[in-house]
Amino acid sequence: MFKREITAAPKSKLKSSVQRSLRQSLLTTYPLLSPYIDEILPKKGSLEAMKLPDRCTLYVLDSQPLFFQQDTTTLLPHLRLVHRFPDAFPSIRIDRGAIRFVLSGATLMAPGLTSAGGRLPSGVSTEEGKEGLDEDERWTRELEKGEPVVVRAEGKVEACAVGFLVMGTKEVKEKGKGPVIEDAHYLGDGLWKLATD
Repeated sequence: MFKREITAAPKSKLKSSVQRSLRQSLLTTYPLLSPYIDEILPKKGSLEAMKLPDRCTLYVLDSQPLFFQQDTTTLLPHLRLVHRFPDAFPSIRIDRGAIRFVLSGATLMAPGLTSAGGRLPSGVSTEEGKEGLDEDERWTRELEKGEPVVVRAEGKVEACAVGFLVMGTKEVKEKGKGPVIEDAHYLGDGLWKLATD
């Protein structure tokens, strides 16, 4: 989606009513963000919107990119926000061999997740029923097609991409082939390099 360089566009301040609806949308989509929501979107903060190519909007607070959205789809976190709060977003892990493909903007394919270094959700919830990463670095809940997901990489601390699943994780386990995430935002792409100040 952001393979090319993006030129900075003027930012416009959002009304408080729009900020409240974005805040509620974030908490609905990413329930694990609730302990951090006041730090991410302070009630007295001045959230701004920046129009990007392909009908995409980037939401910025104090020159920090937070989330982006294409048309009216679900809000996706910017990787800089994911790096600040890594456990607040559903994630999958790719093996070492898939890293260079993901970082060049290629579609994430199932073999990068089903190999020994990959991690798909376990589908087994914890005893408290909370979702998150288990001790084997697997997300505890199966993820459905169309859900936003963060892509982590084997042997790396920081997440490398974020996007929408085009196939549910249960289906990825069954089929073991095909595209899993297309048009992701990844480290080093145009959105990552965009100056927001």
